[in-house]
Amino acid sequence: IMSSDWGYDGQNGPEQWSKLYPIANGNNQSPIDIETSAVKHDTSLKPISISYNPAGAKEIVNVGHSFHVNFEDDKSVLKGGPLSDSYRLSQFHFHWGSTDEYGSEHLVDGAKYSAELHLVHWNSVKYSSAAEAISKPDGLAIIGVLIKVGQANAKLQKVLDALGEVKTKGKRAPFTNFDPSVLLPSSLDYWTYFGSLTHPPLHESVTWIVCKETISVSSEQLAQFRSLLSNTEGDKAVPIQHNNRPPQPVKGREVKASF
Repeated sequence: IMSSDWGYDGQNGPEQWSKLYPIANGNNQSPIDIETSAVKHDTSLKPISISYNPAGAKEIVNVGHSFHVNFEDDKSVLKGGPLSDSYRLSQFHFHWGSTDEYGSEHLVDGAKYSAELHLVHWNSVKYSSAAEAISKPDGLAIIGVLIKVGQANAKLQKVLDALGEVKTKGKRAPFTNFDPSVLLPSSLDYWTYFGSLTHPPLHESVTWIVCKETISVSSEQLAQFRSLLSNTEGDKAVPIQHNNRPPQPVKGREVKASF
């Protein structure tokens, strides 16, 4: 479980992270506001190839600032796109806001979305584990999917139904037989740039692949994210109202588009 020396509010919120994690002020921090007029279409970018194995889904865990659905096995693979190696899925999680008006981490031309899905993969060609890959420049590849409020998303229901079993920090429950590719938009056109984890330790080790097309969830479904608690069992209930880092300076990085 991540230590609680950081959070999303006040004393230990994103503005303070650099005190303990100086890389927070680095040159390759995420998320960013994707300015479409500055994006270059890159003809050398291949389509991304995703083959996820539902049998790899293992458990859902409340990590105190969010929840992770963890995968274990070597059969859920991401390759192609901007990547020269093949990457294995380790977990997926979401970021959300305290109202439906905001909650995504990446912005597009200044527009905020209601939430964002992150599918986290590690370079299994060069490294022997996600833990080893996490700090290496070519260690991680994260697919980001922007989420709009609209129709309820039936594909998400299995995930939401499991949240009741991991209400408080540190709780874990089996979560099996799930193919996360059902959560992806129908088009896999994407923007890509080099960046970082969006919360401590903030390693600059991520090839970001942000989908152009959004997915939808209902307002009621979003509210279920906010009912998750950041406290351990028996302590005063503190809901995870929001867990999105504001956009960071682009600092001359190039964002490329596959489309």
